[in-house]
Amino acid sequence: MQHSAPSASPYEERLTAPRFWWVVSVLVGISLALILLPFGTLPLLGGLVGGTAAAAVVVSSYGSVRIRVVGGLLIAGDAKIPVSALGEAEILDEDEAQAWRTHKADARAFMLLRGYIPTALRVEVTDPEDPTPYLYLSTRHPERLSAALTAVRAS
Repeated sequence: MQHSAPSASPYEERLTAPRFWWVVSVLVGISLALILLPFGTLPLLGGLVGGTAAAAVVVSSYGSVRIRVVGGLLIAGDAKIPVSALGEAEILDEDEAQAWRTHKADARAFMLLRGYIPTALRVEVTDPEDPTPYLYLSTRHPERLSAALTAVRAS
């Protein structure tokens, strides 16, 4: 029996944490192990394993957020926005992304911000019922995300 592949979404990205953060997780475990060293070998091992595991869970959860364009929706983290409620998308290079994260930012905007990702996409919200002026989405592929939104809008 032949299975057909499920239809792929126009865009999907996971905003994974940088590799260095995983190294820091191990360093947190080592630090906790050294703190517990005076109490013996078992607490030392518990601190190493427990500290590394706890730090890894934090890094994993922070880096597990996804951005998807599927079924006429833009799904960014917990937010689900119909593409029909979105206007123009502006691709932000590193300098512009920095500006929109700081002095150009609007407190009413939806910000899916990851400081370790230098580029972003700013998308206007055109829904008159929504007080959110725009979405700021950290993304490693702003051109692809913009193209996916345009493709969904055109269909």
